[in-house]
Amino acid sequence: MNRTIREEAARPVAEQAADWRPIGGSGEAGETSHPHIDPSLEDANSYCRTLATGHYENFPLVSWLLPRGLHQHFYNVYAFCRWADDLGDEIGDTKRSLELLGWWRDELQLCYSDRCRHPVFVALRPTIETFNVPEKLFDNLISAFEQDQHVLEYDTREQLLDYCTRSANPVGRIVLHLCRQTSEQAFAWSDSICTGLQLANFCQDVSRDLDINRIYIPKEDRDRFGVTREDLLARRTTDGFLELMKYEVDHSRELLESGLPLVEALPGPLQIDIDLFTRGGLCILQRIEQIDFRVLETRPVVTKLDALRMLTSSLLRAGGRRLRRKCLAH
Repeated sequence: MNRTIREEAARPVAEQAADWRPIGGSGEAGETSHPHIDPSLEDANSYCRTLATGHYENFPLVSWLLPRGLHQHFYNVYAFCRWADDLGDEIGDTKRSLELLGWWRDELQLCYSDRCRHPVFVALRPTIETFNVPEKLFDNLISAFEQDQHVLEYDTREQLLDYCTRSANPVGRIVLHLCRQTSEQAFAWSDSICTGLQLANFCQDVSRDLDINRIYIPKEDRDRFGVTREDLLARRTTDGFLELMKYEVDHSRELLESGLPLVEALPGPLQIDIDLFTRGGLCILQRIEQIDFRVLETRPVVTKLDALRMLTSSLLRAGGRRLRRKCLAH
């Protein structure tokens, strides 16, 4: 069946990957077969836009608050992340996932050699060139998804934070490249926000992660509060577990709040998006506290009303910042 490129983008990534039929080898020698290989830039942009705007969990920074000229670039980055994430999580076979993630890295290397074949990379190439985005940031994301295939739990916090430097922090740094804010201080604040948000998600999804045989609460933290692996697998909400979750929530909040200065360091049109991104993580932590840290029994969620309140608050804070700048100017 011959599908249009937009119809192709609407299909699950796992189904699309099966049709691409990547065959062994490195980027130079590997073969790939697909009817939409080497599309026009217009078609590739359409593919990424459809993938981003049609997904149930749209890339959060592509919003009406962003400058319109950045929308397509964010769609392109989202499409790369969506593919890498789904190749890691949605294939259902560890060996095949690793093969496909290796193929995705091959395609990334071809992209940086200006020999793009896949629609995502045809669209992503101008983004990379325009904003000078380092290849290592994308490669680190692939590395984290590969790690997910064979590392199912972590002994130490240091190990978990190393994982976050590749699974979360590169996204923030790519965003900063697109915003042309690439100082070391901006990167440090961004890393703090991204790691804090990922840890908040781990706290939120303890039970969901157990369902897929993953534990993102480090063993050294669990040992500190007397929480065993068996306790988690049995979904036992002990006093030690509640203390453990409070400890994890406090650490996540500290990281998120440490990164908040990034908001005021960014140009005005970008501040609200980054503020919302950070406040969303803080809201998750607040919801965990409101259920007394009983995340094994109830998954805390950020509601649409929460999102509306955060947007209103972010707009008010942005207005206050503009007013202060005007006052200082006079």
